[in-house]
Amino acid sequence: MPDDASATGESARLTERVRLALESGDLDAIRDLLEPDARWGAPGGPHDDDCKNRDQVVAWWASARAAGARAVVMEVTAGAGTLLVGLEVTRTTAAREAGGAAERWQVLTLRGGRIVDIRGFDDRAAAAGHAGVPA
Repeated sequence: MPDDASATGESARLTERVRLALESGDLDAIRDLLEPDARWGAPGGPHDDDCKNRDQVVAWWASARAAGARAVVMEVTAGAGTLLVGLEVTRTTAAREAGGAAERWQVLTLRGGRIVDIRGFDDRAAAAGHAGVPA
């Protein structure tokens, strides 16, 4: 069983990998972080319109990038088996409606150092509650 120091180091490495993959939009790096059966959708899922596997998640990111969407990672906070990710998104409809940028929050659920589920939120408080991290 790993000690606390090695678990902390592993968490820090995963946090940085997630940050770099999302900011760069590197689809191969994003793919490498996801379990084959990873899901992505709104809170309270799974829902019928969720992405149901890694290929669908990567295709969604590819489509958003091709449409011009960009994201800057504002925060990655580790919880117990989760990561709370705060993004400042530009070049989307929501960003234009908000005056140029929109905050989006994602809760990544982890298993064995890989992402198995992603839930998207519009505000940090709701996302933090779902992730089990301090609001």
